[in-house]
Amino acid sequence: MDHDETGCQAPPEGPILCINNCGFFGSAATMNMCSKCHKDMILKQEQAKLAASSIGSIVNGSSSTNGNEPVIAAGVDFQTNQVEPKIISVQPSSGESDEAKPKEGPKRCNTCNKRVGLTGFNCRCGNLFCAVHRYSDKHSCPYDYQTAARDAIAKANPVVRAEKLGKI
Repeated sequence: MDHDETGCQAPPEGPILCINNCGFFGSAATMNMCSKCHKDMILKQEQAKLAASSIGSIVNGSSSTNGNEPVIAAGVDFQTNQVEPKIISVQPSSGESDEAKPKEGPKRCNTCNKRVGLTGFNCRCGNLFCAVHRYSDKHSCPYDYQTAARDAIAKANPVVRAEKLGKI
């Protein structure tokens, strides 16, 4: 039987390469793109729609943002189906400047002043200690562990009492 008589299309002669020339094979279901390029294209289209809607809401004055967040605008080139994101920075109107915080000094033990770096231990009292002074009895911790434990037990095990029976 001939393919024209049955209405079926002949399978392609060979595998179809991705139209973005990434080296992988594409399929007709993904518009002759590989799965990665297809997902990237879908993601870029969603970002363009989101940006267009956010720009439209800003232009209309119905924006719910506080003005501190950057707005992302996307220009879409319909001839090549590529999205070019452009970041527009919106400065706050209150005149606040984003100055970099000064770098803090090295982390040190609160008891012996030894540099601890990443190996420091945070206690429940809120201080940082070295390996020697990490236990509460070694640094005279003001945190009340007994009261905290009592509160945790009371919270985990509420008192359950049955209603009193009325006399007959």
